[in-house]
Amino acid sequence: MATDKKADNKGTTLITTHINADYDSIASLLAAQKLYPGSVVVFPGSSEKNIRNFFISSMVYIFNMVDIKKIDFSTIQTLVLVDTRRKNRIGKLSSLIGRAGVDIHIYDHHPPMAGDIESKHDIYEPTGATVTMLVNIIKEKGLEVSPDEATMMCLGIYEDTGSFTFSSTTEKDFKAAAFLLSKGASLNTISDLTAREINPQQIGILNDMIRSAIHYDVNGVDVVVTT
Repeated sequence: MATDKKADNKGTTLITTHINADYDSIASLLAAQKLYPGSVVVFPGSSEKNIRNFFISSMVYIFNMVDIKKIDFSTIQTLVLVDTRRKNRIGKLSSLIGRAGVDIHIYDHHPPMAGDIESKHDIYEPTGATVTMLVNIIKEKGLEVSPDEATMMCLGIYEDTGSFTFSSTTEKDFKAAAFLLSKGASLNTISDLTAREINPQQIGILNDMIRSAIHYDVNGVDVVVTT
C-alpha cells in the first residue's frame, strides 16, 4: 500500500491515524493532506482488509504515502493526527509525542477524554465523521477537490454515519457530503464499498441463535431471547 518514497526532507509534516484504520480515518488522511501541502501520509499499523485491497487496486495514487520503515523520525517537525488523539493507538509514532521541536495537530470527532494527547492545535467537533470537519475546512479555504478525492472523502462520511442513519449524524455531515457530490463523488462506488456482507461464520452463528430462540408473551408483547 505504501509507495517507495523516502521522507528525508528536513521539517517534514507527517499525517497519520489510528491502527486498524477504517474508511473515515483513511478519508481524513486524504483531506488533511490537502490542508498541509508537501506533507507525507503514513499508516502506524494495519488497515482493514477491504480498505487495503481497495487502495492497492485503485486510489493509492492520490496519496503522498510513505512506508513507516522509511521515516527518519528526526526530520519530523509537525505530526498531524486524524480520527484519534490517543497515544496508544498510533503505534511507533507515539515516540514523537512530547518530543522537543515536534508540533502536534489533532482533528477528531471523538469527545476529548482524560489521558488524551495534549495539543495547542486540537480541532474537535461532534460530527458523525472526522472527515466532515476537514471537508468543511477545505470548503472554507476554497481548495480544489478531484472526483476521486471527493469519492474517498464521501465514503468516509457514509461509513461512519451508517449512510446517515446513526444517531451521531449531524447537519454538517449532510452538507459536507452534498459538497463532495457537487465535486463529482461517485455514489455507485460508495455503495459498492459500504455494502455489508455476512460471512459463512456469521451465518452459522445467526442460524444457531434462531434455533435457540425462546418466545415469551409479556403483557401482550412478544419477547424473544436467544443465546
